Amino acid sequence: MTSEEIAARLAEPFGSFPRTIADWAALQPDKVALRDEQGELTWGELGDRVERIAAKLQASGLERGQSVAILGTSTIPYALAFLAAVRAGGVAAPLTTSASAEQLAGMAADSGARHLFIDRAKLTELGDGFMPDLERIVLDEELDGWMAPAGTSAGQFEPAESDPFNIIYSSGTTGIPKGIVHSHLMRWRQFAATATSLLAPGLPVVSLASTPLYSNTTMVAFLPPLLAGGTVRVMGKFDTRRWLAHAQADRTSLTMLVPVQYQRLMDEPSFDDFDLSSLKLKYCTSAPFPAELKREVVRRMPGALVEIYSMTEGGVVCLLPAHEFPDKLHTVGRPAPGSELKVLDDEDREVPPGTPGNLVGRSGTMMSGYKNQPGKTREGYWTDPQTGEVWQRMGDIGRIDEDGFVELVGRAKDMIISGGFNIYPSDLEAVLEADSRVAEAAVVGMPSRRWGETPVGFVRLHPETPPEAVQSIMVETNGKLGKTQRLAALLPIDEMPRSHIGKLLKTELRERAAAELTID
Repeated sequence: MTSEEIAARLAEPFGSFPRTIADWAALQPDKVALRDEQGELTWGELGDRVERIAAKLQASGLERGQSVAILGTSTIPYALAFLAAVRAGGVAAPLTTSASAEQLAGMAADSGARHLFIDRAKLTELGDGFMPDLERIVLDEELDGWMAPAGTSAGQFEPAESDPFNIIYSSGTTGIPKGIVHSHLMRWRQFAATATSLLAPGLPVVSLASTPLYSNTTMVAFLPPLLAGGTVRVMGKFDTRRWLAHAQADRTSLTMLVPVQYQRLMDEPSFDDFDLSSLKLKYCTSAPFPAELKREVVRRMPGALVEIYSMTEGGVVCLLPAHEFPDKLHTVGRPAPGSELKVLDDEDREVPPGTPGNLVGRSGTMMSGYKNQPGKTREGYWTDPQTGEVWQRMGDIGRIDEDGFVELVGRAKDMIISGGFNIYPSDLEAVLEADSRVAEAAVVGMPSRRWGETPVGFVRLHPETPPEAVQSIMVETNGKLGKTQRLAALLPIDEMPRSHIGKLLKTELRERAAAELTID
């Protein structure tokens, strides 16, 4: 198998991700495939270990289509567990590290996993009794001894288009997050074409993935570079100077960053001391990307800057090559080839161009549905009454300008995006209102240089509750939330502002928070 033959297969409408990985491993065994803070792994070593882990998974009872839970910091062992789960015919189910123990147990149960790969730090945090019913493998201590002997190959697995590839759990809810199922066909459509475009220039493909491997965002910097036979460095924790040092030393050509990471890089005093000339392509997604920040990134960082607008669930994909359209930086670009977009009013009627409304989209890269939640899956869809076509509700309010560029003007349900992860205010409000001292609660998102946005709460206390109780209410509430959900501040309020029809006016709450607080 030659690189040209692999590239030709990537251009086919559907193919096998595991087979492509095995072909690259056989073709270039001495080339570096993965790097992390502890070291690196060649393609030959990657191919061997993926086969051995997959073989052990099969031998220990993994069935086709069954999930494999993975929990911990992004490392080479974590990446191997992800790839091996797919190779074995299973489903990679990376779990959100910021979730509570109860949420994690719920996600694992929902996924149907019988195996849990976990790193020592996370297991220490959760306790040795965490998920005792699962076969538990400590990634950084037991993986080498647990996998099948050297030279062992896993049993044959040829994916069907509808086979589940992975489950990504939404990170924002206080209950059990919804599991978003992606099929092998969806992932192939998403990433094989991207891999082909990376191979086309004939330049080295070297990726730096600095967001967590449990995030769908990270997949853009993880899966396509591997399909292209490139090298991927995974970072366990983002740090500006370490990111810059890695990009310089590795000669990074591709990366994916969320807006808050770009902001931190632009704020780094030593940014201009590093050589980033090898950068050819930078992606951004997951959160609002301010136009001025896009402009600064285009000016100061080499290579193309492409903003991606979509959802983990799929729907429309919009692309903004920011370096090509300096007058459209306030938008998220235009629908990509194969994507369609409509703007609907609150009665689901299509609105004229330029009119803001609820965005719905469709493409060949839509989720298979929410795991075990057909009702929630149906709620997320809009069916065109004239054609019967199924569209994904994007959850955003936007409009399309005269050139076909999409401008976001608001977010449905006031969702907060902090550090690239979704936070749903209603979930935080429910936890606050469960406190017997709270009569009513509201949560809004406030701008944060550190996180992009951060949640701030307001509470109307019961008359018998003293105002000084607010601090203890916040501490107790944050103890019940995942790390990304925690309130940055909690303010008492005598009466919630409401419209004449009783609608809570969160705009006024944001204005009050801006006047009373200084948020980093």
